[in-house]
Parts: sequence; C-alpha cells; structure tokens
Amino acid sequence: MIDVSHLSKIYKMDAVETVALDNVSFFIKKGEFVAIMGPSGSGKSTLMHIIGALDTPTSGTYILDGQDVSKLSKDQLAEIRNKKIGFVFQAFNLLPRTSALKNVALPMVYAGISKDERMKRAEELLKEVGLGDRLNHTSSQLSGGQMQRVAIARALSMNPAIILADEPTGNISTVQAEEIMKIFQSLQKQGHTIVLITHEPSIAAFSQRTIHIKDGKIDKVEHNGYKKGGGH
Repeated sequence: MIDVSHLSKIYKMDAVETVALDNVSFFIKKGEFVAIMGPSGSGKSTLMHIIGALDTPTSGTYILDGQDVSKLSKDQLAEIRNKKIGFVFQAFNLLPRTSALKNVALPMVYAGISKDERMKRAEELLKEVGLGDRLNHTSSQLSGGQMQRVAIARALSMNPAIILADEPTGNISTVQAEEIMKIFQSLQKQGHTIVLITHEPSIAAFSQRTIHIKDGKIDKVEHNGYKKGGGH
C-alpha cells in the first residue's frame, strides 16, 4: 500500500541546508496498522507531510496504492489527499457550529456526491464510531473524545486507501485516548490501512509495528503484536 524508497528531504535557507529526512526506506502493507514515532525534530512530521501528500521529497520515491506520489503537481497532490487519504488531526479540525453529521459529510460535498448519499453514509460512519445518538450535536456539545470520533468518521467518508492520524490523542484524556486507539484497531481489523504519527510509546503500542525515526533516519522497527488491544 505504501512503499517509501530512499526518501530524503532537504530544506534550504540562504546558504544553510537542513536535512530533515535522510535516505528513509520502508513499506506498509494493505490492512496494516503502523505507528511512526520519534521525538520533536526527528523528521517524523516531515515524513507525515510527504505520506499525506502535503509535501514532496527532495529525492527518493513514494508509491501510494500503486501511484508514484513523489513527482506529482500541487493539483494532483490535492486530488490524492481528497480521494486516497483520510486525515485525523490532533486539533480535530471540525467546523465548530456545524453538526457531527454535516462535518462527516463535508469531504463528500467536494467530491460531488449527492446529498442523500452523503447523509446516509455520514450517519452510518457516526454509528460505526459509537456516535449514533450524537448526529445533530455541534462540536461545542461534544467532548474531546467524541470530537475525535467525528474526525475519524470524516476521515473514512471517502473510503480512503489509508487513514493518516497525526497525534490523534494529544488533546484528549487518557481514558478517551484508549477508546480512540481501540477504534483504530477495530478499523484495522476491518481491512483499513492506518498510519499513526505519535511521540508517545503507550499510544504506539496499540499498533502492530512501530517505525522509530531519529535524526531524519530510521532508528529501529519494533513489532508490537497489539500490546494493549487484545490480540489480532
């Protein structure tokens, strides 16, 4: 599903070059749940931006679902983001005075899907993440954990090739974080490919595999076997 080969990213400011990623290679299979972990400044955010088609590498290749993303134009990258990647962010990024139902339906508006189909699918997805009784609640009427569930449902709305979650538990309590991670595990068991960016070992432990990034390089790869989630 994801094949990253000899990926490097160098930022240039005047005569100064900063190497954010240095010859990184790995692959993620379809239906796998992988965490990418590293401290601040390790390069994990740069890697997340490239995997999310928000940026392109200086060199190397990135193949997503059979397509070489590393050399696409800005418009082509935008299309990839809309159709192939479901984003879940730390800050939720929901529209504040809009219902959960309409927040989830929003990506489908841009894709030209009919209103009836949008609302039907949005309702199904909210029920899937345990919010069937909160369809018409706005963000201000939901807890942090509930807002993140809405964000996960929205990420699934276009049936993306991968779900990319960037520090998804950073703004919620420990109990809510465990509930969110169990939702990701459940989605993986249904066949979704999930890439999680985190700096917390306890959160990475919910994934099947953790790729550790340090100083722009892969430091080690750890196989978790679902340490906290109750098996495959």
